[in-house]
This record gives sequence, C-alpha cells and structure tokens, in this order.
Amino acid sequence: MASMNDVVQSLKPAGGFEFDLCARNNMLKQMGLKAPKATSTGTTIVGLVYKDGVVLGADTRATGDTTVEDKNCEKIHYIAPNVYCCGAGTAADTENTTALISSQLELHRLATGRHSRVVTALTLLKRMLFRYQGHVSAALVLGGVDLNGPHLYTIYPHGSTDELPYVTMGSGSLAAMGVFEAGWKENMSEDEAVDLVAAAIRAGIFNDLGSGSNVDVTIIRGVDDVEVRRGYQILNPRPYARVRPNDLTRGTTTILSETRTPIHAGHVEYTNEDAVDMETSPVESGGPSSS
Repeated sequence: MASMNDVVQSLKPAGGFEFDLCARNNMLKQMGLKAPKATSTGTTIVGLVYKDGVVLGADTRATGDTTVEDKNCEKIHYIAPNVYCCGAGTAADTENTTALISSQLELHRLATGRHSRVVTALTLLKRMLFRYQGHVSAALVLGGVDLNGPHLYTIYPHGSTDELPYVTMGSGSLAAMGVFEAGWKENMSEDEAVDLVAAAIRAGIFNDLGSGSNVDVTIIRGVDDVEVRRGYQILNPRPYARVRPNDLTRGTTTILSETRTPIHAGHVEYTNEDAVDMETSPVESGGPSSS
C-alpha cells in the first residue's frame, strides 16, 4: 500500500516543457482555425524613481517588420511641464495618443489654473486605450512629479496600468528588467539613476533586434525642471564620415586624359523690342452695361 508521501510525490509536476498545448494548437489549425498573429512592439523603454524625481529612458530605433525605418526616432514625448511619456508599439499611435492627451491637459491647466497631476494624465490615457480595446497599439511608460511627489506608471494597450518604482516596456523589456532588478535600490542619487537607466537601455539594444541606435534620457525633477538628454549615449557610431561634394576641392582627383568636343548650337536670334503701351478707356460711372 502506497504511503501518503508517495501519493503527494506522484501528484507533483514532473517539470520540463508541456507539449499538450502544442498538440491542441496543431489540431485546431487542422480544423481551420486561424491562430492569432503575434506582433512585436519593438523598442526598449524604461522608467525609474529616484529620491528627487523620475528618470525615463528609451532607444531610438523604429522598425517596419525587419527593416530599420528610422535610426534616430524620438520616443520620449511631452505630456505636461512636469509629465513625460515613453511610447512603444506603432509609432503613429504613440505619437498621436500622447499629443492628444497633452492638448487635453493644456486645456485643463488653462481652465483650473493649476499644474497637471500625473494621475490625471494616467486616467486620460487609460480611458482612451481601454475604449479601443487594444486596437491602438500604444504601450506607454508615464512618469512625472507633482505635489504628491514622483510617480511612475506603465499603461498597456488594453488600458490596464501598474505603478512601480521601476518599469520596462517593449520587446527589449526583459533584458532591461534584468538590469533593473540587479541594480535598483531605494533613494538612488540622480547620477546613479541615470547610469542605471542607460545600462538598462543598452541591455535592450544589444539583446533585442527591435531596439537599437542611441540612448535618450529625460530627467524630471519637478514643474518646469526637466532635463531632456537627446542622444545621451551613441552606442553604434558610423565608422566613417560621408564626404560631401563641397569638401572636394579642385585637384583632388588626378586628370589622366582630357578630350574636348565642341557643341554646335543652332542659330538663335535675340531681339530687343520696346514695350508697347496698351490703349485703355475709362469705365463710365454707371458701370459696364449688360444685355
């Protein structure tokens, strides 16, 4: 008779990869079911809370499938004087979504006479994305400082949100999160926070094909106290500089031989005629007649 310990041990999972779902998916495919297409957001965007504010970071590569469309794309967007937002996903969706919420917050500040709170931007963004049920491909990292201190949020394309001391989003987020989990600590100084954010973006760039080029960093200390470091680190500079035509002086290339062929143009006659004045008649006061 088996003991209770043997029964418990037999119920424990054996470990390893479970292939049952693969067999199920293959069966559904044979039945004609179209599997959902997995899409990559590209991008590595991160955020981190330090003792005096928030640091946001992003790479600068924009891709279309397997093609690099833009090597120096700006992914950290202005929301308010004390709030900025990183965007991953479809570039048009992230840019227009953040621009729309930024304009709404500007009207809110004009109506209330007060600075925007980070949670206000969060509410507007999550309500808009939830309304479209994920069809607006915008995965966002929202950070800012208001009267309640520094705040950092992630906003998923379907509208769900998280508030954490450090966050990552995008296809390079796993590599960046590994750097954060190893190096983050409470009450970090600004220099430590910037270095850790840059290291997280570098990890995403070198471990994810959808991320690349440069490291952008934005430091938010308070209202109108924001430092945008565009091109903070250029990781893959071009090994050579393109020569412009203006840089080539006469005599740069040696002339080995020279042949001149005269071009015979047809007979062209130029005349200089004096301008002839046009005869005009004054219009009667009654105006032009009509029949």
